[in-house]
Amino acid sequence: MSFLDSVIINSILVASPLLIYLVYVAYRENINEKENNLFLSLALISSLYITMRYGMLNEENVYITVLFNIPLLISYYKKRNFTSIFLSILLVLYSTFALKYNFYGVLLEYTLYYILFALVDHQKLTRNFVIHTFVIIKAFLLSLQTYYFTNVMDPFWINFRNILIGVLLLYFISYAAFYLLEKGEEIMDLNQAMRSLEKEKSLRSALFKITHEIKNPIAVCKGYLDMLDLNDSPKVHQYIPIIQKEIARTLTLMDDFLDYTKVKVEKEPMDLYYLLEDTVSQLKPLLEQRGIKTDFKIPDDELYCYGDYNRLKQVFINLFKNAKEAKKEKKTLHLKLRAEQKDGMCTITLEDDGIGMDEETLERIGEMFYTTKKQGTGLGVTLSKEIIELHQGELKYQSILGQGTKVTIQLPVMKEEV
Repeated sequence: MSFLDSVIINSILVASPLLIYLVYVAYRENINEKENNLFLSLALISSLYITMRYGMLNEENVYITVLFNIPLLISYYKKRNFTSIFLSILLVLYSTFALKYNFYGVLLEYTLYYILFALVDHQKLTRNFVIHTFVIIKAFLLSLQTYYFTNVMDPFWINFRNILIGVLLLYFISYAAFYLLEKGEEIMDLNQAMRSLEKEKSLRSALFKITHEIKNPIAVCKGYLDMLDLNDSPKVHQYIPIIQKEIARTLTLMDDFLDYTKVKVEKEPMDLYYLLEDTVSQLKPLLEQRGIKTDFKIPDDELYCYGDYNRLKQVFINLFKNAKEAKKEKKTLHLKLRAEQKDGMCTITLEDDGIGMDEETLERIGEMFYTTKKQGTGLGVTLSKEIIELHQGELKYQSILGQGTKVTIQLPVMKEEV
């Protein structure tokens, strides 16, 4: 195998676990979870192990093994003390038994690296400092070992060439590995910053909208209070209920918005079918009292998921409430509920034959503060969607104006139950 092939293969073996680490960090960022610090240590150990195990050595230049030190350099830079010790032990054993170097000399070398980098202040431990310091010491020790402690038969200039090539390889490929790692982390930091900006933008938009929504009823109240004459009894009796109604609408808007901004789920194993039975038993008498015909079919079984019981119940109560309000004037509303489990998902459908929605309303449903109800805030569906998504589920609406609406909720069930 040529020298160039050896360099390329060893470089790929060193970099592969680091690339997997970056993919892992990106995944954790996407699901809004913090990085597990242990994973970088595992990536560095894996990088060294697979390079020692499967790396290709060029018979004419064994100094290519200096590349094996790159995971150790990254470990020093990231201040992973225990990982650095473990990697140093692996390198000492490999150099002693595979490369036949003097055990005490190699042990002294890696002990020197550890003490040096451990004593340096973390803020001064920059990428350039780590690479330059390590390469200089490595070059000196390689020269010392080659010319004074090893019985080398090759001419001076060949040994010098090999040492120079090994040191330059270590220098440039170390820079490449650090650059790859840092650029990957920069991209993820940028992605996180962009997501933070999007959240801030959404919050500003929400605050603007709620300010606008609250301003309207307050303006109505102010207008009626300005016109109110306490000596005019008929107008007092006419205006006061309107003012009370607008204040109640403002309080409802504030409560809904606070519920939305405080969305938080505390998951634990729970029986989905029992939750539906509980919700139905609570609401069914009220629905029938209003002349709504119900057809609820819930399996007489247990189906467990990992969820927040109260939050999910809040969603189902909101769906029943919306369905009840879809009743056509002077018409009987029929309400149908079905629940079934298939392929690791529980599908729950709630269907009514009420007034339905047109295409524009269906397209905008779930949009914050968008509503077609006189006393609505538009936050109920938004909150419900948020809760279902926090359970890794999906909430979908299908509707035809004048014919009714069908709501479908899909939630993942516990694997044990599948």
